[in-house]
Amino acid sequence: MLNVRRFFWFVLGVGLLVPAASALAQAGPTTLNLDELGVAVEQWARENIDGDVLAALGGADRKRTDYLFKEFTLRLQNENVYDLAPLKDTATTLLPVLEGFEETKPYASWLRTHLDYLLVSDELKRSAPALRPGQPSPNPPADAQRTVWDQQLDKRPLPARAQTYVSRLKPIFSAQGAPPALVWLAEVESSFDPSARSPAGAAGMFQFMAPTARAQGLSLSPRDERLDPDKSARAAAKYLRYLYGRFGDWRLALAAYNAGETRVHNLLTRYKTRSYSVISTRLPAETQMYVPKIEATVGKREGVTLAGLRLPTS
Repeated sequence: MLNVRRFFWFVLGVGLLVPAASALAQAGPTTLNLDELGVAVEQWARENIDGDVLAALGGADRKRTDYLFKEFTLRLQNENVYDLAPLKDTATTLLPVLEGFEETKPYASWLRTHLDYLLVSDELKRSAPALRPGQPSPNPPADAQRTVWDQQLDKRPLPARAQTYVSRLKPIFSAQGAPPALVWLAEVESSFDPSARSPAGAAGMFQFMAPTARAQGLSLSPRDERLDPDKSARAAAKYLRYLYGRFGDWRLALAAYNAGETRVHNLLTRYKTRSYSVISTRLPAETQMYVPKIEATVGKREGVTLAGLRLPTS
């Protein structure tokens, strides 16, 4: 009988390591041997990858597993938006594999929402201005990305779960003092899937990491309240309202929701600004794409811009 987990990891390894080998060949010789690479990957994984991911996916070929999540997570956290594009084919191939097993479906929901970033990165890369060989392209500003995100969203039907959750969660956002239109954050984070999980350990419809969840009053045991649509929506709305109060701008608040408020604060301080546009290309690649994606989503679903959002009146 076919061992489905071994087959899963075989497909995973072929999809990821072939492009990686090509990239290493182009980069030239390296003094790092495979044992050293394995140790480095395992140490990184212990620090950055949620152990539940590896448990759900099985123990076959652990180094290859760790390498997959390392590569994806590192590229999302690096600043170069264009570096995401080469992962598009791998992610597209792996998505139906993840969706094929019950234990991996929560991670498939995360990957499906993040496939957008790879598609848009690829589109931006193809339209980037030609530069001299070896000269990196500057990251596209949020306004330039917005056009591509609008094109992506024009093709996107309403998520099936949105009909269940949008009307139910909007009053929760209003009660916490956040614009109800921001309920569409859940489409960007998880496509309204309450069970969605990321490789780094974020969970739920609004993708809370454990420390942020606890800070917003969510319990992780004996039941993980991040997976409760109403409680996670209440926590997300409360946190967004706080971030808006701190930064006074919805784009900055959303960047802080994704990248962390300390990182946003430090960039604003470093560049002596209160403008999102000034710091946008210095944020992690995921955050650079996250903010215009949300604006495009809210624009399509509610017909408003982030600048046009108004706080609910009591």
